Amino acid sequence: MAKAKRAHKSAITLFTDGDYDGTLNRAYYAMHDAAKSALVYLYISGAEEIRTHSGLIAAFSQHLVKTGKVRGELGKMLSRAEQARLIADYSGVSIDGDKAKEHLANAKSFISEIENTIIKGMDTE
Repeated sequence: MAKAKRAHKSAITLFTDGDYDGTLNRAYYAMHDAAKSALVYLYISGAEEIRTHSGLIAAFSQHLVKTGKVRGELGKMLSRAEQARLIADYSGVSIDGDKAKEHLANAKSFISEIENTIIKGMDTE
């Protein structure tokens, strides 16, 4: 989770500097790292070896969303952020400030929910 929080902090800095493509990249990776942390924390077999974005998103959906451990909206947030990151990183189309702000807020919510539902939530069970 430390890596996820660091990426989110970087996203905030980039947003403040007006780098909306960079904001989106770091916001997505904040969610990516939080999702991977949740899978590893839950001892999901093979979680540490996941090497692709689509593999991570599929594992997150299968083991956390479909089992009801997290809200389905988190899976949608992760997928939308990954699609937007691909546009920002590879298409030459710039992300606008409103879209960057939305994904930045989603990353904060995503990290918070993973922390409170999975990490802290499982510690109290």
